[in-house]
Amino acid sequence: MFTSSSCVCLIAVALVHSTSAFAPAWLKVSNPSTSAIFLSSNDNAVDRRDAIGQAAQLFAGVALTSALANVPVAFAEEGVAAAPVAKKVVVAGATGQTGRRVLERLASTGNLEVIGGVRNVDKAASSLEESSTVIRGAMVQKVASIDTSAVTLKKLDVVKDSVDDLAASMAGAESLVIATGFIPGNPLKMNAAAHEVDNIGTIKLIDAAKKTGSVKKIVMVSSILTNGRNWGQEKSPGFVITNAFGNVLDEKLVAENYLRASGVDYTIVRPGGLKAKPPTGALQISGEDTLNSGEISRDLVADVCVASLTDAKAANKVLEIIEDDGTPPKVFNGLNM
Repeated sequence: MFTSSSCVCLIAVALVHSTSAFAPAWLKVSNPSTSAIFLSSNDNAVDRRDAIGQAAQLFAGVALTSALANVPVAFAEEGVAAAPVAKKVVVAGATGQTGRRVLERLASTGNLEVIGGVRNVDKAASSLEESSTVIRGAMVQKVASIDTSAVTLKKLDVVKDSVDDLAASMAGAESLVIATGFIPGNPLKMNAAAHEVDNIGTIKLIDAAKKTGSVKKIVMVSSILTNGRNWGQEKSPGFVITNAFGNVLDEKLVAENYLRASGVDYTIVRPGGLKAKPPTGALQISGEDTLNSGEISRDLVADVCVASLTDAKAANKVLEIIEDDGTPPKVFNGLNM
């Protein structure tokens, strides 16, 4: 029987075997088993971004685009005043691997009211409070527990909830972090799932945020190459492989453009391939539509999301981010990491 897990496995195996002949030396791994895509018996445990990110990186075998710049000019302006500090922040997708890291950082500040938007409050409370090791996508991850006493969990289901329902869960919030994303399941339904979550669901969140009348800042986690079709990357390995999962980049682009036109101050964070391990390299931020490869720790992605909530230099910007392995992570371009 052809299952969702067999679909992912077939793609992964094909990529691993088809790339070893031409991948550059720096891309090859010393232990081939670490590049395999592992699946648990529960298909829902597969993390799409980890799996396709690893696959795209292995398949691409290309250096970073020459357009990479450590500091986009528009994002490096001096003398820009800090944005007002939010008092109430909602994290949509709070139990996801990036969302829970954002939630953890916000909850630890001690001066914020933090709302974790989840599909199932009881299940989320249990999973967030437990530290465990799980198999997701291409790696085994250590998931740290979160002190949920500093967090209020509220139902926020971008597929099933109406705009009014979502707005009610976000009532009074000044900021919203969107860290939602579909998880591949039935290969015959991936397109519909990506459309429901990464397009329609995200747009509903934006509409709900506007409906509250209080949300003044939205930070959205997207992906590099989301706009790949419009800057000559439609046939690049990273775009082809990532978009093969439900046309997810095309769906994300619709939501990105909707956010840009919303009138709400936004920051769109486009990370490269996501890694679960702590950062081993410096954060690099590039302008939009410049990166077609690269990886980054989810920890750094969370740091950038949190910093973007209050850093005025991130206002109405698209930030493409990767990690420069080989040097320690550091404060970058004024962002308080």
